[in-house]
Amino acid sequence: MDEDSRIAPVEDVPADSSLLFTVRDGFDKEEAILLRLADGVIALQNYCPHWTDVRLDSGSGATVRDEELVCTKHGATFETTTGDCTHGPCEGATIDEVDITVEDGVVYLTDERYEFENLGPSGEHNLSSRGRIGFSGN
Repeated sequence: MDEDSRIAPVEDVPADSSLLFTVRDGFDKEEAILLRLADGVIALQNYCPHWTDVRLDSGSGATVRDEELVCTKHGATFETTTGDCTHGPCEGATIDEVDITVEDGVVYLTDERYEFENLGPSGEHNLSSRGRIGFSGN
């Protein structure tokens, strides 16, 4: 595999959280997460389909409970194996998968839409860190 597409060793992907990474599509950067499954690893885009500016992993790992990814903003839950929303305001929606492959215990980006940028966040402003309604009166 091409070293430029190397994301991380499988052993670096937490069993009960996620590993955040950034990909590039031309000049645009997007975030994705790696999730450890019982039989491998999956990569999903790092957003909630209910409000796509809400990140599931804001840099400290996404919440994974009982093999479901949880949006802490809305309480929506997603199957880790498919990205399908099973409960919450976006029930029936699916988080887009990012193509990866594992070779010799290392995860590589194989999605033709993207180039691997770096581990961690994109550095873009985190819109999900603020509430949608202000109570300051301003």
